[in-house]
Amino acid sequence: MKEEAVRAGELAFFLDSGIYTVDDSSAVFFLDPIRILARSYCRYRPRRYAYYSRSFDPPEKSVDEHQIGDSSGATTKKRKRTKLKKKNLKKTEDLKRNEREIAAEGRHTEARPFLLNAHECFLRSADLLSLLPSVTGRGDEPREPPSEPESPSCDFVELGGVWQASLWEISLCFRSQADEQPDMDETPAKTVVPLFENPVANNTDDDAEAEFLHNHFILPRRSCFHMSDLRRIHDLIPANSDDGYTLIVIDPPWENASVSQKYPTLPSRHFLYIPVQQLAHKRGALVALWITNREKLRIFVEKELLPKWGITDFSILYWLKVKDDGSLIGNLDLFHHRPYECLILGYTNSQEMNGGCDENRRLPESGVIISVPGAHSRKPPLGDVLSKFVPRPGKSLELFARELRSDWTSWGNEPLRFQDSSFFLKLN
Repeated sequence: MKEEAVRAGELAFFLDSGIYTVDDSSAVFFLDPIRILARSYCRYRPRRYAYYSRSFDPPEKSVDEHQIGDSSGATTKKRKRTKLKKKNLKKTEDLKRNEREIAAEGRHTEARPFLLNAHECFLRSADLLSLLPSVTGRGDEPREPPSEPESPSCDFVELGGVWQASLWEISLCFRSQADEQPDMDETPAKTVVPLFENPVANNTDDDAEAEFLHNHFILPRRSCFHMSDLRRIHDLIPANSDDGYTLIVIDPPWENASVSQKYPTLPSRHFLYIPVQQLAHKRGALVALWITNREKLRIFVEKELLPKWGITDFSILYWLKVKDDGSLIGNLDLFHHRPYECLILGYTNSQEMNGGCDENRRLPESGVIISVPGAHSRKPPLGDVLSKFVPRPGKSLELFARELRSDWTSWGNEPLRFQDSSFFLKLN
């Protein structure tokens, strides 16, 4: 009876917060991102069918370079030399690739039992699984329009790169007293501010609306965003290190041929110039870095990037992706399309943390977050899960953000990507 009461309490907490503790002992959680995001809004809520619109299509076939003909018109002798050189180069690359693949397979083999156990624990949570159909908008929740939401017609990445970027302005409209009392004859005041390379904030306890180039956006309460590219990231550094961020989440656009057509990517070495230690609170901050499963990238992060950011020790949090029936989105052992991603957790400026965090805030050896994935590369909001590891209360920052959240500063070249009004339902 006691265990049933505990589970009933956890289900009630899940319905309210969007977080369900699957297994306390091994730090396994199930998240419903929509419930979590909805807590940032008062008069709006994110559309479920818009968030969970991602289909589970088979991976795209890669182009076989051996099927591409040589139309250079070079002589036969020259073609043979070129072919031999490419063959030798390919052997060297294959050797390095094989070494990395072996190392990657070793990491996977080590994590596999932990991930399988987490998924099995999740599948044993019968009460939670009975609620999963509502995750994608079915069940007892109101039906939503079948049409897909429209993506913003303006391309922030392109607009931010032109010389006129400093001239673009966004119009902000905050809910006034007249909106709450219709009989009052008062026109809501609008605030017009620069959009690019300028902090734009909604410091009220209510949602705000914004307009830019005939596109409408919803800003959650107590949120701030700063839209710029990597060259202006130093503008985020606080004037006083006591005002630095205590939680920094980073989701870099890692260079990858398969995603370069979906959004702009950057070479890995560009991220060495992110001033993480200057952005962080001088007495320590938790840094959470999303990383792909590529072994070459993992080596770069561990050997170069983390030391550059002042992070010496780290833990791994796994994001395990499931369908709305609870099954994995793909074969766990499929080499190039594993159904999980990694989040590296570590402390920067830790030498100033008075010997480190207290026992209740030490990083776990590992953990698993389970959720249904949203749009491509859209990560679940982990602020509530990570808060227990933050060294002290303070400000939170997301780098390369594409959406806004309450009590966070969101920086990137398209932080309004998922704030278009077509992604929301108005409640009243």
